Amino acid sequence: MDDDARAHPDAAAEGTASRPDEPAGRAATGPAPSAAAPAGHTGAVVADRFDRVVWHDIYGQSAALRELAGELGERHAHSDDLLTDAFLAAYKAAPRLREAAEMEHSRLVNHRVVAALLDSPGFAELHRETVGDPYAAAMAVLAQAGALRRMLDDARPARDRDERADRARQGAGDAVTVGAEAPRQTGDEADGGDEDGAVPGPAADAVRRTDGDAGDAARRAAAGAGQALAAAVPGAPAAARGAVAKSAAGARKEAALMRAWGVGAGEQERMSFDERARLAERLRTGRLAEWAELIGRFRQMADGERARKVENATGELIGVTLGDDLSRVVPSELASLGLPELRAVFAARYAAGELMLYDSRGEQATGRGAVIACVDTSHSMYEAGPGGITREAWAKACALALLDQARQGGRDFVGIVFSAADKLRVFRFPAGRPAGPDRVLDFAETFLGGGTSYQRPLTAACELLEEEFNDSARRRGDIVMLTDDDCGVTEEWMRGWNEAKRRLGFRVFGVGIGAPRVAAAGSVLEALCDNLRSVEDFTDVHAAADLFRVI
Repeated sequence: MDDDARAHPDAAAEGTASRPDEPAGRAATGPAPSAAAPAGHTGAVVADRFDRVVWHDIYGQSAALRELAGELGERHAHSDDLLTDAFLAAYKAAPRLREAAEMEHSRLVNHRVVAALLDSPGFAELHRETVGDPYAAAMAVLAQAGALRRMLDDARPARDRDERADRARQGAGDAVTVGAEAPRQTGDEADGGDEDGAVPGPAADAVRRTDGDAGDAARRAAAGAGQALAAAVPGAPAAARGAVAKSAAGARKEAALMRAWGVGAGEQERMSFDERARLAERLRTGRLAEWAELIGRFRQMADGERARKVENATGELIGVTLGDDLSRVVPSELASLGLPELRAVFAARYAAGELMLYDSRGEQATGRGAVIACVDTSHSMYEAGPGGITREAWAKACALALLDQARQGGRDFVGIVFSAADKLRVFRFPAGRPAGPDRVLDFAETFLGGGTSYQRPLTAACELLEEEFNDSARRRGDIVMLTDDDCGVTEEWMRGWNEAKRRLGFRVFGVGIGAPRVAAAGSVLEALCDNLRSVEDFTDVHAAADLFRVI
């Protein structure tokens, strides 16, 4: 019995059984054709139609994937199925590989390649970055392109044998079908045929011989294909390990860049493939690409400082005082409200301002107007400090963390990039609108060069706060001056500055970056600022931590 008959024993038995009243060696109606083998699968990874819709969608969006498919398709048959399998392996939450026996012989090489990818030690790490993310899974396929190309080249002889096996199996099926029809026609036309149409014994024997010969040919082809598969891609495990490691490193680096720059998963999902690819390329190659880790640490520090803030408390608790601020009443005072006979006493003490309250000191209440970061980009900001971090990188990382701070507090943010008096750019990020990553990158990557002027950026900041006050009556904005240079201001300008500060109620924070003299006693920056500090260790993001508790 051949393989197909073993796969369908009932059909085989039914096709060869003799009637009790017929002589031995004589079939009732001749042998039935061998049951056709079910068509093998073309995909090595089990997938449903929704998975394939995702693949077709991302394939349609990605010109790079289409170019890769076209290149491989010119040299290797069925490479499109391999790309689909590689994508599904990275995308699906629990990718399952079919058994080799379920595959069409012409796709056995694809099966071997995908199995090598799934068995690679680094695949689990790659999968963590790509699962459920069509873009990341597609980028993993593109990163593996070189290895896939080499493995397909190495497997060309085996693939040719697999295709011959498929053709032999198909030919065997055709031969059996033709052989089964011929005896029936002979039985109908021959004078010596039985009245009930039974096929003569010699014809039935001929059909069985044809069936057996065809089955033997198919089995020999399948055996040859199996042997070819074993040695199809001798370097597949090593090539797959390298491909998976490369794609995992790329996916991990890109995910870290997106996190560092504050591009959330939801925002990434809303981008098309090309938009996200362009953004990733810009993050990898931009001015501040090498400082992504510093930017990420600044943002993490700011998140931690926000978590430590106590709402409606102005600073460190130092004891108990008397007053009428119900937001700071100690619990024992509130307990008296639970007793009807003491409620009148509580009301009297409240009216007299004699309730016991928590007392605190240190940090002022946060502002409600815009947060404005004035970032010096004069030539001296190129200078590097500890860890090779430039003054510009530290200042920009701090400014981006302030952008996050403003958005968390529902406040407008404005980035002012300045240098000399004639060089200034303003980037506005209203609280009610998304801060698009391209706009954020434009702000972060702007560098003007030249000298340093305080009056121009601070005047622009004051005008913005005046505009905000006139439009929405919001006061108490915060200005942060990030600079490494000292310069003078005129007395007339200083008088106007102090008047605007009194009228609008804004605060000014100064940071001298890598230059202690800028923040020294008696400096111009000290005269301008309410809160001033100097930073020399650029690896220490906590040097500015208190800014994020009071802004």
